[in-house]
Parts: sequence; structure tokens; C-alpha cells
Amino acid sequence: MRKYFFLFLLLVNNTLTAQIIKGIVIDGNTKLTLEGVTVTLLPINKSNVTDERGKFMFTKNITTGKELEISSIGYETKIIPLSIVANNEPLFLYPQKTQLSDVMVNTKAGQEYKTISKMDIKMRGISNSQEILRIVPGLFIGQHQGGGKAEQIFLRGFDCDHGTDINVTADGLPVNLVSHAHGQGYADMHFIIPETVEQVDFQKGPYNAAKGNFTTSGFVDLKTKNGLTNNLVKLEGGMFDTYRALGMFNLLNQKAKAKQQSWYVATEYAYSNGYFDHPQHFNRFNFFTRYNGKISEQTNLIFTASAFSSKWDASGQVPDRAVADGSIGFYGAIDNTEGGKTSRSNVNVQFITSLKNGSFIKNQFYYSNYHFDLHTNFTFFLEDTVNGDQIMQRESRNMFGYNGTYHQLSFIGTTQLTSQAGIGIRWDKVNNLELSHTVNRYTLLNRLAFGNVSEANTFAYVSETFRFSEKFSLNTGVRFDQLFNNYTDHLKRDSMYKATSGILSPKVSFYYHKDNSTQFYVNVGKGFHSNDTRVSVIEKGRKVLPGAYSADIGTIIKPAKNLLLQASLWYLYLEQEFIYSGDGAFVEPAGKTKRTGIDFSARYEPVKAFYIDADVNYAHGRFTEEIKGQNYIPLAPVWSSTGGITYKNKTGINGSLRYRWLSNRPANERNTLTAIGYFVNDFILNYTKKKYEIGLAINNIFNVKWKETQFDTESRLKNEAAPVEEIHFTPGTKLAAKLSCSIFF
Repeated sequence: MRKYFFLFLLLVNNTLTAQIIKGIVIDGNTKLTLEGVTVTLLPINKSNVTDERGKFMFTKNITTGKELEISSIGYETKIIPLSIVANNEPLFLYPQKTQLSDVMVNTKAGQEYKTISKMDIKMRGISNSQEILRIVPGLFIGQHQGGGKAEQIFLRGFDCDHGTDINVTADGLPVNLVSHAHGQGYADMHFIIPETVEQVDFQKGPYNAAKGNFTTSGFVDLKTKNGLTNNLVKLEGGMFDTYRALGMFNLLNQKAKAKQQSWYVATEYAYSNGYFDHPQHFNRFNFFTRYNGKISEQTNLIFTASAFSSKWDASGQVPDRAVADGSIGFYGAIDNTEGGKTSRSNVNVQFITSLKNGSFIKNQFYYSNYHFDLHTNFTFFLEDTVNGDQIMQRESRNMFGYNGTYHQLSFIGTTQLTSQAGIGIRWDKVNNLELSHTVNRYTLLNRLAFGNVSEANTFAYVSETFRFSEKFSLNTGVRFDQLFNNYTDHLKRDSMYKATSGILSPKVSFYYHKDNSTQFYVNVGKGFHSNDTRVSVIEKGRKVLPGAYSADIGTIIKPAKNLLLQASLWYLYLEQEFIYSGDGAFVEPAGKTKRTGIDFSARYEPVKAFYIDADVNYAHGRFTEEIKGQNYIPLAPVWSSTGGITYKNKTGINGSLRYRWLSNRPANERNTLTAIGYFVNDFILNYTKKKYEIGLAINNIFNVKWKETQFDTESRLKNEAAPVEEIHFTPGTKLAAKLSCSIFF
């Protein structure tokens, strides 16, 4: 025991007495801190990455360490003498033209996709709300009610519906809504103004201990801009009566900026009748504000607030047979009274407090007020041959939450240890969660489900990353989630039902960083997705929190200065698939599944002005308890690919030509119906100067007819004697051109 105690004291002594190099990196324009900057000690090439405070720290090699190289994608590279760092002076970086040749493969553990994400954001940008999710390689989205409803999401062989198997957050605020009126994990991102997004962090698979519910296929974490470099006014107008106005304005002067304070607002209004035969009358209003500044010497405050409202008419899903016999056109509607309205308001407050030992604590408090009212008709006259089968799904929700995390960077001898521990709670209080049979939207015929949901999720996690050397890193993490589900059924004299359940999710990842051009990684972990409260409390025999067991083996390599490649082979076993039955107000268990696949990404810059990107993804998924031939996973993507060519100049003409390809896939378990794939191209052309930009965007530039979403549905039309099971679809956009003009000041 004395021997081990002496060894412990020796390690602690090495940790405490080692000389430390630390500093802070700041954007030279906004005067705000920069996260994810690579700091390398020269000439020994020992590197580290700044945290979300912009700070870095590592032990000093006295004999050989002489200067620091500071670099980040989209910024200049600087060589700084150690004497400047020793004087605790902030290190300023200024933006410059992004080039692939400047990129180093030097990501932190758990951030193997960050290099590609940063490059894509800097080179391609985010021009609309759909592009926010499409920035994730291999992720496809589909809109099946015009534009107001949350998109259907496909990733890694999953039809995630509206969010059942992907965790989406915005500045740490949950986007997924549990026990939602329309679908479990419903992730409506339309409250986010795309021009406010600074970066899109993501990871495929359930390997991050900080990410909980719905993290099976992966997570997407959007981060908005800390501050604005200039004010912006943007006007857009295009085909199908499409209009949009955007304004983004700084609220503080240069004196406040010098004190590292930032406060800005952004607001937009959008309207479109859409490309459908039945006008959409879609309109959306967004407001967003963000403040970033110190409230004490040790504590930084980040305050964001947003308000969003939207309403629309919709054409819904149409059956193949109605188009084939000429009853309606390809862009027509069976029930033209479909549509909806929704709104969401958010307040998100974060306090980041630095401690004397260099660690920091982050406390986040958030609140959302949400309303949803949707009217759809999937089956037309299948059940009610007189009035039709239209349903109304409605809810009012208040969501409260707290996240507390502790971050520490320390050293045990020469081993760097990055520690993160977190606790939190999220509580959703949903009032008048309703599913009703209606006609003409608001004429109530029969309530099918009506009640209140209270769902609380408490959690705790620990994540430890050991960096044994410049080449080897190991991350271990474990997370525990406990759910408390309550349902009050108004249709059964306010009968109350309760259930609790918990799940433990361990994670392990190993990273081998050969050099600044090659990295290999192996990830193994467990995640989960929850079931709807109404099912969890009433049908207690069903698994409430089925686990997802996954493994990745992958690499990031840069074989040439202008070529970046990433590839991974992955496996995922899910204890229980969920299929949401919208017209039945319940979530059906579909059985255990197994998926394997390959992801491949390439980024190439043949010359400085051109950027070529391509992502190719393959997934093979099957139910494990069904007989062969009847074990297909409906709508699970098989082959998919996205990519494009981007021409970018600092000023002058720039633009891109992009493609999306999704292959045919089974529409049901027996593979008797096929969801037809598509290949669609989009085009963007801009003329950019220092004070203004004029742009042209064309969706579906070759005007192909394609089906954006497809389902195997049994339905009956008005005059049919018997129901028919076949593909029902929502058509993808026609050729749609839009002009824009932006003023910077």
C-alpha cells in the first residue's frame, strides 16, 4: 500500500510542479473567443485544441519548446513566441480565405467529423433551413406536408421519421420533442434562422456520453454565431410566389466589442405558395437574439432567445393510382383541407465560470413554450366512407431544463487527462395532447385520444479522455438516464398512469493519430431512444428504453495537401424499432434490427478557387426475428450520395452545383413495394462584393419529377368499393428559381 501511495504522490507532484503553457485565442474582428483552434508547440509538434472559452493548456518542454503555431479552418496561421504567451496576452486570429491545403488532421477525441464539418461550413455555407441538416454527410431529409412540418430524416440505414433515432440540439437546447402529438422525438428546426448558424457539430453513432435520448444513428448540435462581423439586410424573391426578408443587426458599439461583449438580433419573414396545384399559403416568422459577455472576471454569460410561428395549407400524400388514372396531377391533392400551424418560443441562458485550477463549470437553464396544430388525411375514406379520415393532432407544451457540466484539463505525468462530468434534468409538461377525427380541419367528429403528459428525464454522465502521447488517445464514458412518465387520460375520467425506467450507456473510443495527415479510430458504445409516454405507462410489458449497441472503425487521411478522405465501417444493433401510428395515437414495436454499413467522404481542392466534395453511404439493415424475405426495414436507405463543386472567390463571382442521390429502397417488410430513388441537382450563383451580394438559387435545375417522401399505405378513395395498398407520396420540388440581394454594413 505504501508503494502505491508513494507512486500516487509522485504522479500528483509531477502534475502540480510541471510548468504549464496556457493562453486564450480571440477572433480579431469580433473580439470574441475561438473554440477548436489548433495550438502546436514547436519544434516538437505537441498540439492541443482550444475549449469553448477559447483557452488552451499543456505542459511545457523546457529544452525544446520555443514557439506556438496557431491555426484554424477559415483563419490565418500564426507563429507566436512563447514570451508573448508567458505575458498572458490574448492571441488574435483574423479570418482569411479557407484552403484545404491549410487543414491538418488534428481533431480531439470524439470529434472525428469536425474537420469535414468546418470545411463544408466555410466553403459551402448554409443558404436555407434544409441545408442545416444536409451539411451532415449521409443525412437526407424529406418534407411530406409542404414546408411547415418537421422534415423526415434518414441517416445510417434509419428512417428516423421526424427524429426517433437522431438527437438534435441548438446551442444545447433540445430540438427533439418527446411524446409529441405527431411523432416521438419530433424535431422541427424551422425556429432556427440559417444565417445565424456558425457551425454544425455532429457524430454518427451513440459514442458521446453527453448525448442521451434519441442518440442511436447519431447527433447533430447546431451552434449559432457568437457575434456579427457586420449588419445584414437580405431580400429574396422567386417562383411560386416565394418571398423572404431577413435582417441581422449588431446592438452594441465598438467600445463594447473591445470588452468582448456582443449582442445582436436577427429576424426573418418568409412566404410561399409552393409548387403544388393547391396553393400552400405558407408563411413563417422568426426572431432571434444572442448576447455574449462577461458578468464578472471569472464568469461569462451567453443569453439567447427566439420566437417562431408558422402556418400553411398542404396537399398531403397522394396515391400512385390517383395520378395514374388522371384523377389528380402529380402535384395534386386528394384532401385539400390539410394543413397546420405551429409556434415555439425559447429562452436559453448559459453561465461559463472559470476556476482557479484552469477548469470551468457550465450551467445552462432553458425554457420552451410550444404549440402545434396539424390536420392530415393518410387514408382518405378507408374508415369513414362519408366524411373521410382526416385527423387533427394538437398539443400545448412547456419544456424546462437544466444542464450542469464540469470540464477539467490536467496532467498525470506526461499523460493529458480531459475530464467532463455532467448532470441535468429535462421536464416536458404537455397539455391537451389530442388526436381527433375531424372534417374541414376544425369540425370535430370524434376524439380518439386526449390527455396530459408529464415526462421528466434526469441524467448524469462522466467522460474521461486520456492522451497518452501525441499518437494515442483513449476516451471512456458512462451515462445514466432515468425517465419518469405520467399520463392523465381525459377520455377515461382523468385516469392517471405512471411508469419509471432507467438505462446505463457505456462508451469507449480509441484514437491513433499517426501524424497531421493520418488518424485512425475505433468507437464502441451504447445509446437509446425512448417510447411515447402514452405507450410506456399503459402497456408496461413493452420495452420503454431499448438500447442501441454500435461500433465504428474508421480513418481520416490527407494523402495530399489538397485532398482529405474519411471512411468508416460501422455496425448497429437496436433492441426495438418504433413505428409511430399517427392515426392510432400509439407507437408500435417493430422488433429487433441489425444494420451494417460503410461511410465515405472526400474533399478535394484541385486549384485554390474550386472545392469538390462527395459523400457515399451504404447501409444494410434487417429485422433479426423475422424470416428471410419478410425482414426488410421499411424505407431504410440503402445507397445514398451527395456532393458538388463549389467555386469561391473572396469577392466577385462564386457559386456551386450540387447533387443528391438516393437509391431505391424497400417500402415494406416483404419488399413487395419499392420507394423509388431520385437524383436531383441544385445550383447557386452569387456575385459578392464587400458591401453587397446578388444571388441566384435554383432547386432541381433539370426539372426532374421525383418523389421526396414515400409510404406503403392502405387507403380508399371516395368512390372505391375496396381499399388498396400501394405507394403514397409527396412530390419533390419542380424547378424553382429564386433571386436574392444582400446588403452588408
